[in-house]
Amino acid sequence: MISKETLFALSLFPYLGFLWFISRSTQMPRLALYGFYGTLVFVAVTIPAGIYAQVHYGKSLANVDWLHGGAEFFLTLSNILIVLGFGQAVISKSQE
Repeated sequence: MISKETLFALSLFPYLGFLWFISRSTQMPRLALYGFYGTLVFVAVTIPAGIYAQVHYGKSLANVDWLHGGAEFFLTLSNILIVLGFGQAVISKSQE
């Protein structure tokens, strides 16, 4: 059975492929694209935060509220950018 850590690491490759393809699309709203790239920032913040939680508190990241909330902020920000980007695209398309 594959560990969840290995599966998490392997899942980055399809996501990077997704980012490569959508960044070349002329129809992808720029703000939404920034949001999708922001998900990588979330991952980059979550990994060291999880390690810090384990080393200093002996707990998983989900059980250290201030670290977990800080990491989740980046996911929330990414999601907001995606929604705003697609929202702007829908509005501009409906005005044509």
